[in-house]
Amino acid sequence: MLINLSINGKDVRIDVAKDEFLADTLRAQGFLSVKKACDTSCCGLCTIWIDGKPTLSCSVLSIRADGKKLTTIEGLQQEAAEFAEVLTAEGAEQCGFCSPGFTMTVLAMKSELKNPSDDEIVHYLTGNLCRCTGYMGQLRAVKKYLEVLA
Repeated sequence: MLINLSINGKDVRIDVAKDEFLADTLRAQGFLSVKKACDTSCCGLCTIWIDGKPTLSCSVLSIRADGKKLTTIEGLQQEAAEFAEVLTAEGAEQCGFCSPGFTMTVLAMKSELKNPSDDEIVHYLTGNLCRCTGYMGQLRAVKKYLEVLA
C-alpha cells in the first residue's frame, strides 16, 4: 500500500505492508534514531512527532500515518544538540540508547508546558525508560534546559 508522508519536511511516498508499524517503516527509510526495545509501547525509544505531538511509533501502523507530518530527531538537530549540551553539562548523559526518544519527548514538553513543576516534568516524561540512570540527573538537566530557554 502506498502512503504519503512528510518526514522532517521532505515529502515521500512509501510502499508499506498493511500490518507494518511506523517505527519499522522509518528505520527502513534510514531514520535510525527511531529504535525499538520493549515491543510493548512502554520504553519511549521509538518516540517521534506526528503532527507535532510525541507518539510511540512502534504502536502506530504506518498506514495510519498517511498524509501526516512526521518529525524525527534527525529533523531537530539544532534543538537536540542544545539539549544534549545541557544534559552533558549536568552529568546526566548515559549510554545514549534512550537519548533520541527521551530528547524528542523533552523538546515536545518544552513547547507544550510553560514553567512546569517537577511533578509535571516527571509525569510528562513517564514512559521514557533509561536502563542506566536513577533519573535525578535527567530531571536536573531538563529543569536546567527549560530555565535556559526561559
